Amino acid sequence: MKKPEGIIVGGGLVGLTLALALHVKGIKTRIYETVPEILPLGVGINLLPHSVQNLAKLGLLKDMREVAIETSSLSYFTDDGKSIWQEPRGLSAGYEVPQLSIHRGDFHMILLKHVKERLGSDAIFNDHRFEKFKQDENGVTACFTEHSGKEDRGSATADFLIGADGINSRLRRIFYPDEGPPHYSGQMLWRGVTEMDPYLDGKSMFMVGHNDLKLVAYPIRSESTKRGKSYVNWIAERRIPSDLNANQADWNESGILEEFASDFDDWNLGWLDIQSLFKNALSIHKFPMIDRNPIPKWAFDRVALMGDAAHAMYPNGSNGVSQGVLDAMTFADLMEQGDDIIPTLQAYEDARLEPTSRIVLANRETGPERVMEMVKEKCDGSCGETHTCVPQETLEEVATAYKKLAGFDKNTLKKQA
Repeated sequence: MKKPEGIIVGGGLVGLTLALALHVKGIKTRIYETVPEILPLGVGINLLPHSVQNLAKLGLLKDMREVAIETSSLSYFTDDGKSIWQEPRGLSAGYEVPQLSIHRGDFHMILLKHVKERLGSDAIFNDHRFEKFKQDENGVTACFTEHSGKEDRGSATADFLIGADGINSRLRRIFYPDEGPPHYSGQMLWRGVTEMDPYLDGKSMFMVGHNDLKLVAYPIRSESTKRGKSYVNWIAERRIPSDLNANQADWNESGILEEFASDFDDWNLGWLDIQSLFKNALSIHKFPMIDRNPIPKWAFDRVALMGDAAHAMYPNGSNGVSQGVLDAMTFADLMEQGDDIIPTLQAYEDARLEPTSRIVLANRETGPERVMEMVKEKCDGSCGETHTCVPQETLEEVATAYKKLAGFDKNTLKKQA
């Protein structure tokens, strides 16, 4: 029997991962991407062990380890440099695979290379903006224009269609036309990358501050490490008035130091010059922290949503891309079990919608970063170099609960290996 074929709308991280995962199962797909050329854009992301374990099944781990940093620990501090909580991560925590901190563009290019090698370059259609679809009992047809929407690019027909077209998904808008703009958190992010001398062990991720003013940083490129440097991805986060124009379609713009750097003037970590981190940035981008409300349905007969199109979430917990990888692998595994498209897409929704909806809502409550807020609320200023105002057992419970919620506690992963 001929295996089903699919259309993937979106040539980003999740769309390309899905194409590779289905290829392993012998299922052919074509990927349609809006931009004329896929380029290595963006800054840093974290790939947690549950996603890395799955990406390893696709034969990607070797290439990823060559360019990424294998994160050794995650630490939380208050703005005066006092330690709140520290835990090992990845291999250092006893996982069988590393946690990888990687430049989004590097990861994207690895995925793109493998898609071209395995599926062929003719499986990717750039400059194809998805516009609409129609489906019946025989299949689904998607219609495209070029990226500006002015010129017709024709149509494609297959057995199923997956929309992995991001937080502003055009496919999602068809199913939820009255949803409106993304949900804005009230917090602005300035993201940058800085090459500098290594801090701590050169493989550590840290978070400082609290929900109103926070700094997150982690190194992301092994090439810098080989030269004795550290290519650090950082995020400065500050709460701003909630009357920001939430109707902006493009939330990405260049940022300037004067907008945020002075808010961190009196912060003192001792082992890191924060102002130097900011001032020596190779680039700075500014955009609000946004997500979308959970929706009641992803699968509509032969068509379904995936990744940010289905469950865009705040970056708290560093979990967004990892959940998209789990979507792709779950769907591919289900497709291997049976070729009946409509029940398979429904089974995919049944497996993934509820868990990711819980994560979206947990991340709105700051996810595992809640330990920073707990200390801010409890500390009376009497703690020494390490905060004791909240018992370490309580902090560990918060961290463990989030790992279980997101699906990357060690016991769960060992069962899935």
